[in-house]
Amino acid sequence: MGPPDLLGEERDDALLVARSVEDPDCFEEVFRRHAPPLHRYAARRLGGDLADDIVAETFHLAFRTRARYDPARGEVRPWLWRIATNLIRRHYRSELRMLRALTRTGVDPVLDGHADRVAEQVSAAAQSPRLAAALAALRKGDRDVLLLTAWGELSYQQVADVLDIPVGTVRSRLNRARTKVRQALGGTADA
Repeated sequence: MGPPDLLGEERDDALLVARSVEDPDCFEEVFRRHAPPLHRYAARRLGGDLADDIVAETFHLAFRTRARYDPARGEVRPWLWRIATNLIRRHYRSELRMLRALTRTGVDPVLDGHADRVAEQVSAAAQSPRLAAALAALRKGDRDVLLLTAWGELSYQQVADVLDIPVGTVRSRLNRARTKVRQALGGTADA
């Protein structure tokens, strides 16, 4: 069995959004596909309680504005992540408080705790407070690019679409953010 046809799924998502204007039930599949990764991203940024609100509000706004979505754009993911990132920015202070608490305690309240991640979590736990401090020290734009790439698992082009900036700016912000985080971790962070 070959790899999934991601490009086909992206086109399918765009068609689902377009169809949902006439048949609102079609939007349920868009939610099913994108809510879990969007929730993980929002939870990493703001914690679980606020992530629930961010995801709900993201899909509420997306549903309300779905008639303006241009299916020719293809990818739905950057559109949803743009909405979520704008909502997260409203919670900037909450994000900083969470990162500062992680800096003090070293306990990340968002880690999912699956058995296959235990080894990764144990080794990462020693770095968590320093990482949180490094993330809190980044400029908002640099932090957005870094976290959309690392936690949101978006491509450079998708990040550019989400933040409405050129891909070159994504690359320079990501390089600057990685350099600062690497320095804060004593040169131990990998790319």
